[in-house]
Amino acid sequence: MDLAVNPPVKPMLAKSLPELPDRDDLLFEPKWDGFRCIVFKDGDELVLGSRNEKPLTRYFPEMVEPLKANLPEKCVLDGELVVIQQNKLEFATLQQRIHPAESRINKLSFEIPASFLAFDILCHGDIDLTGQPFERRREILEGVLHAAAPPIHLTPATKDRQTAMKWFYSFEGAGLDGIIAKPLGGLYEENKRSQIKLKHVRTADAVVAGYRMHKDGAGVGSLVLGLYDTDGLRHVGVASSFTAKKRQELVAILAPYKEEALANHPWKDWAEAEANTGQMPGVQHRWAGVRDSSWIALRPELVVEVKYGSTLGGRFREVTKMLRWRDDKDPQDCTTDQLVEPEPFGADRVLGATHG
Repeated sequence: MDLAVNPPVKPMLAKSLPELPDRDDLLFEPKWDGFRCIVFKDGDELVLGSRNEKPLTRYFPEMVEPLKANLPEKCVLDGELVVIQQNKLEFATLQQRIHPAESRINKLSFEIPASFLAFDILCHGDIDLTGQPFERRREILEGVLHAAAPPIHLTPATKDRQTAMKWFYSFEGAGLDGIIAKPLGGLYEENKRSQIKLKHVRTADAVVAGYRMHKDGAGVGSLVLGLYDTDGLRHVGVASSFTAKKRQELVAILAPYKEEALANHPWKDWAEAEANTGQMPGVQHRWAGVRDSSWIALRPELVVEVKYGSTLGGRFREVTKMLRWRDDKDPQDCTTDQLVEPEPFGADRVLGATHG
């Protein structure tokens, strides 16, 4: 490739804030829940780069021709690959697209095709735009995609904070997970958190049913969490990101609950099967590589309050953060009823939101 901006590129990032700033120099966009993707196009050459600089092109063959047809001869676009099913973003389905077998990739490309949402442009023709303010890049991007057809889309944007907050609450029902605020004068700075994101933050009380050791072998790396439903205790995710001091403290706190932990543990069969297979139930992210997934069972008597953003398939969408112990809470009262489900909202309405 011979572009003004060549691969690989580490995309710009955003830092979390508890609320959107009340400023007049920001452009607000929906925060898509998909795979970050930078598209490099040089004539008939097309490369889909990921946030981790691993190529995505082979996993999304159905995107090649639409991107070639809808983009100019030479350009680099930053955006997101998503899968829309039943008028809603489906991240779990999107994850299935990362598969080692070419036959499976081709099959899924027809069954669950992706869409591309563009929100920035790094070069156009032979011009490097990374040193241009975002407001100018957005104008160029709108011109480039003014006639784009699905599955290629220009992300909606607004300068109105009130509109952005309406999007924040309503668009979650379509599977989106927040709002991004971008300074209009901002340059494109690779791998820097120069933008702002507002994500949904919620809390829940969960049962601590086990733990994993930290990867360096020193202390507790994560707490294995469960919530009760009509079928019993359901594994819903983990809490982690502990300091070195906290990891050591947790070893002492959890030690008494290891005694006779499997005698009546609701996951006894799971634990015994895991001892033979070396893996916990559930689908592991295909880019995660080989990792030690062994865990140590605890009597499910401890309750912890955790902070989370959203759920996916009845589980925490991301790793949660421990807030405090809940000694006053009965484990049986920690149910899936706590999990917030947003009101349904069609993805077509998100895509059709007014630009400007």
